[in-house]
Amino acid sequence: MGKRSDKLADSLAYPPRGMRAERAAAYLDMSPASFLRLVEEGVLPAGVHIKGMVVWDRLELDAAFENFKSGDDGNTMHKLLGIKS
Repeated sequence: MGKRSDKLADSLAYPPRGMRAERAAAYLDMSPASFLRLVEEGVLPAGVHIKGMVVWDRLELDAAFENFKSGDDGNTMHKLLGIKS
């Protein structure tokens, strides 16, 4: 378990509370570039800085996703990403 890729393929029986950008993007089923763009635009929460790392709180991501769902009848995530439904 020395390489970073091993950590992404771990077999944890629980979801991580904090996630780096790559895992946070995967958690929301989007590319890292789209995830970081939405963070920069303030649509998704900013990460927490911990000793030179930026980590996103899973509970804040869940709350942001719930806010998307409570919007209008359309697919808000598609609108944010510029995808036509």
